[in-house]
Amino acid sequence: MRKKVYTNNKHFLLALIGLLFVCFAFSTTGLAETVTVDDRAGLFSEEQIQTIEQKAHSLDETIKGRIFIVTTAEYVGDQEEFSDKYLLDTIGADNNGAVLLLDMYDRELYVSTSGNMIDYVTNSRKEDMLDAIQEDMKRASYFDATQTYLSNLTKFVEKGVPGGHYRIDRDTGKITRYKVLTATEATIGVLAALILSIVFFVLIKLKYQLKFGTYKYPYRDKSSLQLTDRDDTLVNSFVTTRRIPKPSNNGGGGGGGGSTTHSSGGGTFGGGGRSF
Repeated sequence: MRKKVYTNNKHFLLALIGLLFVCFAFSTTGLAETVTVDDRAGLFSEEQIQTIEQKAHSLDETIKGRIFIVTTAEYVGDQEEFSDKYLLDTIGADNNGAVLLLDMYDRELYVSTSGNMIDYVTNSRKEDMLDAIQEDMKRASYFDATQTYLSNLTKFVEKGVPGGHYRIDRDTGKITRYKVLTATEATIGVLAALILSIVFFVLIKLKYQLKFGTYKYPYRDKSSLQLTDRDDTLVNSFVTTRRIPKPSNNGGGGGGGGSTTHSSGGGTFGGGGRSF
């Protein structure tokens, strides 16, 4: 009987070790699929990849998301669809992130943005960044292209979302506006709140002639509570809708504050590309 128990325990331990090994293998594979630099075309050296990752990881912490670079020498089809799907598969729908695709097969580059990166990378900022990356790629300066990409994203995040920012859905023309509080507005708001608080305190103190530490309001004697029944009846309700006309220039800069978006695979994305 003892020998049988020992054998069962031994089998249990072996099964547990096997299960842990499988879990470790799957977790390692998952990490490999979400590396910062997915250099399928072999454009970068190990030292260059380390430099890229260090700069990207710093930006990851700032945006609370992930920044990626993917290179390929094989046919991937539509660059926009590939880049959007890459973000969906790595970070999920509408989470913070961006990916730069360097397609050496079709000689195309594409930047896809998701989450807060859509708002940081406005149309006008995106066009300037793509122009700069395009020049690097035309010179076959592939590492410089990644540095241009990362430097521009960092600069956009440091500058913040522009005032009066909005998103434009390129398919429906729907415009979603965002109120961005500038540093000046925030300072004015804090000062105004402080002044109003002081004025309120002084007026109350003068009205009741309060003295710190000596006066106590007789809340037990002066407080009362009365509860009554009340019925509210909904008589009618109205819903007003209107269609926002599609802007005439969907791909334009939108005055510097807009970001054109599109839907793909259940998520919302921004982005654009160039040939090189």
